[in-house]
Amino acid sequence: MKITLKEVEHAARLARLELTAEEKERMQAQLDSILIYIDKLNELDTSAVEPTSHVLPMTNVFREDEVTPSLAQEEVLVNAPDRHELFFRVPRILEE
Repeated sequence: MKITLKEVEHAARLARLELTAEEKERMQAQLDSILIYIDKLNELDTSAVEPTSHVLPMTNVFREDEVTPSLAQEEVLVNAPDRHELFFRVPRILEE
């Protein structure tokens, strides 16, 4: 196996997971199979493949900025859970 039980315990501690002995063994086997698969992928010759960030070619689609009328203040505040006159009331976040 490529991954040791100690490495599984370390990863579990970093992830704040408490694993039973059975779960550790199962995790060791699963992580080992992942690493074996990655080794198979590393055997491929990818020198002619251009690095990409997406599988499909993508271009950014931006719309033109258009000025549109805003909602009326009363209309915005209709569904406010807590309001004070014409404002949203939110919990205080600064200490005095």
